[in-house]
Formats: sequence, C-alpha cells, structure tokens
Amino acid sequence: EWPETGRLALYLLGLRATCPPPEPGPQRSLVTWLKYYLEEDWAGSRRHGHPLTSYYQYSLGVLALCVHRKRVREEVIRRLLGAEQHGRFGHAGGSTADTEAVAALAFACLERQRLVGARLAAELRAATHRARRRMVEAQGWDGFFGNVYSTPWAMQVFIATNTCRTQPAYGRAMAALLENLDAFTTAATMAQALPALHGRSYLDIASMRCWQEPDMLTPVGPEPPPEVPGNKTVWLVVECPEPRCPQRRLYDRPVPAPTGASLLDVLRAAAAQGPHNFTFDTQDTPQGPFLSRVLGLEAQQQKRSYWQLLTAPSTSLQMGVADYRPRDGETLILRLSQW
Repeated sequence: EWPETGRLALYLLGLRATCPPPEPGPQRSLVTWLKYYLEEDWAGSRRHGHPLTSYYQYSLGVLALCVHRKRVREEVIRRLLGAEQHGRFGHAGGSTADTEAVAALAFACLERQRLVGARLAAELRAATHRARRRMVEAQGWDGFFGNVYSTPWAMQVFIATNTCRTQPAYGRAMAALLENLDAFTTAATMAQALPALHGRSYLDIASMRCWQEPDMLTPVGPEPPPEVPGNKTVWLVVECPEPRCPQRRLYDRPVPAPTGASLLDVLRAAAAQGPHNFTFDTQDTPQGPFLSRVLGLEAQQQKRSYWQLLTAPSTSLQMGVADYRPRDGETLILRLSQW
C-alpha cells in the first residue's frame, strides 16, 4: 500500500474549510495518520531519491498540517526545503508549477503561523520568494503558470504573500483563468480555483473564525450535461516505447461515439466495439478518473510511468479522461511515458 499523503491532506484542508463541530478526537486521529504518511512517504527517498508519491503530495501534507496549526518536525520541513533549493521538483517534459506553488504555500504558512524558529522562517521566506520569481519567469504566453489547473495554485501564492496587486503576471493569470472556467468540472479542481477567484488562499482557512461563518452549505445535486444529438468519429492511437514494445504502435483505429462524448466515453466505445479487444482501466483519484492500464500495460508510479494523453501530433491534453471532449475527426494518442 502506498501512502495516501495527498488524498488525506486534501481531505483535512477541506475539513478545516467547512468549520467542523469542535470534536477533536477524529481530527486528531487523521492528523496523526498524515504525520505517519509523511514519514512513510519519505522512506522512498532512501531508494529512489524522491518521496514514494511525489513532492506535490508531500507538500500538500505539510500544508495541511500547518493549516491545522500542527507543528511539523524540522527534518520534515528541511526535506522539502532541500528539494526546492536543489531543483528536485521537476520531471522530464512536465511543468513543476503546481508542486512549486503548493510547496511555497506550505513555506508561507509555516512562517505565518510561527510554527518554526526565526532562522528557519527566514529560509522559508527566501524559498517562497524564489518560487514566486520562477513562476513569473515561466508564465506562458497564454497567461497560465504551467497549465490551467496549476494556475490557481500559483495564484494562491501571490495572494498569500500579498503581492497579487503589484505583480502584472497575476492579472494575466486571472484573465486566463476567467476565460477557461469550463475546464474545472470536478470537486477537486473547483476547490483549487474557487479560493483564487475570491482573492483567497488555503492559508486563510487557518485563521477562520468558525463561529462567525454563516451556514450556507446547501446540498445541490449535479445537473447532467445536456444531450447533444448526432455522432462523431475519433481516431484512437495507443503507443508504447521500445524496448518494452517492439511494435510501438499497439492500436490505431477509428472509434464512433456520440457527439457529446468525453474521452472516457470514447475509450468505453472502443472497448465495446470489438473484435480488436481494446481494454483499459482507470483509478479513482481526487481529480477524477486516472488512466492506469491500457491493453494490459499498467502505468506504475514506482517506475515513474504514466499514460500521457495527447491530441495529434504532440499536444498534451490539459484535462483528464472524464473532462476532455474530443472533436469529430480528432486523433487522440495514449502514450506510455516516463516522468
């Protein structure tokens, strides 16, 4: 079993934001489990040089503990600080904006809540400044920090450090975010975007006065997406690199599907149409279904492999399999890649 660092951290952040009743027993148990997961997670560094899950999840864990005003061992903080100082957040071909941002939020929280000594607080302040500078330098022409989903995390860093009004990059990111709100369709992605849209960060929930918060939570059932008449054809390609797959291209066929179908619906249609025996599996995550296995080939976290989603010829999708809705005639590539 892999540590559930990120999932538990997100749950604890959400729990604090909803102002739960003052019953510390269950919360104390969850906090204890999160501290345990952080230690278990770091055990992977002795073999692999990085946490068993990722620095993103590890940063979330530190942030969640800080928001609950729980002290974190200095060694735990320095593990994350060392990774930031030596540029270990990155992986080949991918953006580090979300990891950089969550780590910076954790650093800013530890400093703000005065959970560390003066010397370490100064180091954390410097690390937050470096991360913010890198995000500004790496902002894309489209206004995003990394991609549409990592941008709200980065925006929260500017909010938490009171620099959003003086930083033009923040204004460009807000404009880009407002133009792409339809990308946020799951509870987890909405939870990242909503604080930034309201000029808040996750650090603000650490200082919430819950007895002054009005009870405005009203259950609302999700509305089904409108039915779009007609059909479309999507060309589906599955690729696996050598030497693992000498054939390289394992699947290359058109798949008919309803006009409003998501990529996940297209994969289901491919599995049902036969006789080509297309198979796939997904894994539930806080961000929605994650493509874990295609044609019997599994993406393995311990081997740093994942199924990359692209639209031909080589554009990475910025949405998950349940959110992206391909166009008629579009070619979609599922590529087993390393990160």
